[in-house]
Amino acid sequence: MSYWWLILGMSAITFLMRYSLFAWPNLRFPPIVRQGLHYVPTAVLTAIVVPGMLLPDGQHWQLSWDNAYLLAGVVAIGIAAFSRNLLATIGGGLAVFFLLRWMMGQI
Repeated sequence: MSYWWLILGMSAITFLMRYSLFAWPNLRFPPIVRQGLHYVPTAVLTAIVVPGMLLPDGQHWQLSWDNAYLLAGVVAIGIAAFSRNLLATIGGGLAVFFLLRWMMGQI
């Protein structure tokens, strides 16, 4: 039963957080908060992607040359830094990932 209270509580919190922006459309954040919110997408994306690159099996660190996830991620970071093009980053990262998996005999 406590799981249901947890789910209901988190649903209410999520709803209120999102609804508050519609309820008070003239709400303005201080400059320091707006500056901090600028970094949220990068922090969230990093928190999602980096564990997949460093822990491909979900349990053990794999910092080696046979980790296609890590190598393709590093290449994708390089493509993103130089091209600043989202489509090139995704396409290049996927191409390198599948090429490495094929070369390593993992496909």
